[in-house]
Amino acid sequence: MTLSRLPAVRAEQAPHAPALTDEENGTLSNAAFADRVEDCADRLARLGVRPGDIVAVQLPNRAELVVTLFAAWRLGAALTPVNPALTPAETGHQLGDSGARVLVTDQVREGLPESVAVLTPDDLAHPLPPSAHPLPPSAHPLPPSARPVAAEPGPDDLALVIYTSGTTGSPKGVELTHRNIDAMTATMIEATRLTEADHSLLVLPLFHVNGIVVGVLSPLRAGGRATVLGRFSARNFFAEVERARPTCFSAVPAIYAMLTGLPPEVRPDTSSLRFAACGAAPMPPQLIAAWEERFGVPVVEGYGLSEATCASTANPLDGPRKPGTVGPPLPGQRVAVMDEHGRLITDGSTGEVVISGPTVMRGYLGRPEETAAAVRDGWLHTGDVGRLDEDGYLVLVDRLKDMIIRGGENIYPKEIETVLHDLPGVLEAAVVGRPDDVLGEVPVAFVAPREGSDLTLAQVTAFCAERLAPYKRPAEVFVVSAIPKNPVGKPDKPALRRRALLAPA
Repeated sequence: MTLSRLPAVRAEQAPHAPALTDEENGTLSNAAFADRVEDCADRLARLGVRPGDIVAVQLPNRAELVVTLFAAWRLGAALTPVNPALTPAETGHQLGDSGARVLVTDQVREGLPESVAVLTPDDLAHPLPPSAHPLPPSAHPLPPSARPVAAEPGPDDLALVIYTSGTTGSPKGVELTHRNIDAMTATMIEATRLTEADHSLLVLPLFHVNGIVVGVLSPLRAGGRATVLGRFSARNFFAEVERARPTCFSAVPAIYAMLTGLPPEVRPDTSSLRFAACGAAPMPPQLIAAWEERFGVPVVEGYGLSEATCASTANPLDGPRKPGTVGPPLPGQRVAVMDEHGRLITDGSTGEVVISGPTVMRGYLGRPEETAAAVRDGWLHTGDVGRLDEDGYLVLVDRLKDMIIRGGENIYPKEIETVLHDLPGVLEAAVVGRPDDVLGEVPVAFVAPREGSDLTLAQVTAFCAERLAPYKRPAEVFVVSAIPKNPVGKPDKPALRRRALLAPA
């Protein structure tokens, strides 16, 4: 099945029951939510959106993002969420690479492709009468249309394009189909026993697959509801829990570290919560114990990636939860460990983590060679190193890739290095991760200037601020005479990591 008709189905079954809550819109009932989707689909159709098109949305966490998702699906189109923190150049790359027809955003920026029409939340705030001009003032002219005709997408049609940085330094779009979404939401409902009584409190960003699929779509499909927080605040989080009375939420280790670090006198009422989920980066067993002892809410730690529609393993609610592991495979998926020759490892040794099943992506948008390298013989090659213990629980050991996880955000050093190499005066650049007590890891950059250059630290910092989203910017930059090399002539990153560790945090 596909979830494209979910708002209409919920409105038919329980029109007055709550569906979605946010700070700007309050609580939308199922009927009101379905009406919003219909109105948004009307506007998108008038802007020329047709089956097979892609709609982009660049908004902070708010209901309009979810409304736009279902409106795009209603027209047979797909959605690509854009991180609001991206610079204009980064935003332009995603819009151009995806071929987006429309961008829904609360901040119209310069430098967007001329072919992209623009809608704002204000445009979506009121129904569009049939006689109204088909385009808002901010949109580029596109052919008008009659009211939209529902185009039921098929299971193998594109549903989401999630952009993730690649080791080549160029962000690439992960193609997720409606079959992928169906499988992932069904898995989450089964694994966490979601029902119509469940209420998800969304603290993760909606431009991530976790926020969309796990935080919103899964509870909505189960008949439950979701409350979307605009921005996480450790100081205000438990007040939101006490006000909304959610049954579950998902976060990253950095959030749990901040919450556990609150003053001892903070003793919130967490009795509504059945469980809390953790992903994106390994959560130290000590932190899990400190959280559960203080707040009395079990943590379900899991593992996954965008290419597998979010989650592939999780410590079970009803079985043994093993801190230090990310649990056994979720229902419907197979997780294994493979050696460098493509053979499955069954003796508990380490190897590359591989995944198969209905949640594995269709591919990378417009990148057949990278798709073929990532998905081979039905197995998604994750680039992560791990092992399976005697109970089939996955233990993550290392990463084949150079990825840095900063507070749950994936950062690839190559992308930062590519930007640094564009700065006049830079001869070489290398980026490594450095451990951080709160964020897990932060990027540290080493830059070697060209001979005769008067490159300064301030110039490098300003250039990064102009070209990189805040979470990608190096926490520290070292201007060095030369980048050390290994025997084959590549930057000696182990040596750089040791140097970064010796530097003051």
